[in-house]
Amino acid sequence: MKTKIALVTGGSRGLGREMALKLAEKEMDLIITYKSNAEGANSAVNEIKAAGQKAKAFQLNTTDIKLFDEFFKNVCEYLTDEYGEPYFDFLINNAGIGIYKPFLETTEEMFDDLVNINFKGVYFLTQKALTFMRDGSGIINISSGLARFTLPNSSAYGPTKGAVDVFTRYIAKELAHRKIRANVVAPGAIATDFGGGENKTNEKKRALISGATALGRVGEPDDIGGVVAFLCTDDAKWINGQRIEVSGGIFL
Repeated sequence: MKTKIALVTGGSRGLGREMALKLAEKEMDLIITYKSNAEGANSAVNEIKAAGQKAKAFQLNTTDIKLFDEFFKNVCEYLTDEYGEPYFDFLINNAGIGIYKPFLETTEEMFDDLVNINFKGVYFLTQKALTFMRDGSGIINISSGLARFTLPNSSAYGPTKGAVDVFTRYIAKELAHRKIRANVVAPGAIATDFGGGENKTNEKKRALISGATALGRVGEPDDIGGVVAFLCTDDAKWINGQRIEVSGGIFL
């Protein structure tokens, strides 16, 4: 059986790294991207290789769409050299940023940064990736619980993730002729460095989250990675166009 290959954007740390490691546990080979954290990317690659899978890291700024053609040229060359053909099986659009400001303090620059990486980059990277994705493959877009419920200071961030939710339903429909599935994984509050790391370090916020979550705690990265890995297996072959919130039951 041919080894499946997954491309995870933002795979050098946090949720992206955990997703990549969980996919390796499913005996998939990995391509990960990083913006500036080369050390973290190389560490993730080495850990994946130690698990017995192939892995390669590429630098990519997903806000800069003009870089996408060169990026996929390099990915294509790597895949052809390593596997004999330029195709992969799963795209996980994980790279993103969080800017949390009150509505009246959110600037146009902040807004544009959020839109460009959280939605526009996802949209056009997916478009470019399709040339190199096998029929019957899959796309997983990472959203947020903040597209369903509201918390202060997320009036720009939350809607960018809501756009990802809607976009995913559209591509699930439009790519169905190629049997390509598209789904959303929407994490709740997770203890990573994302958005300044408050879910790890701000005890007041952690207490609020724990009290509002049915399972009574803040999420951890390994709560998310396994769900993404599951969606890349045949066990999930009939899941398409869905938004799966992985939040421990927050704000039910």
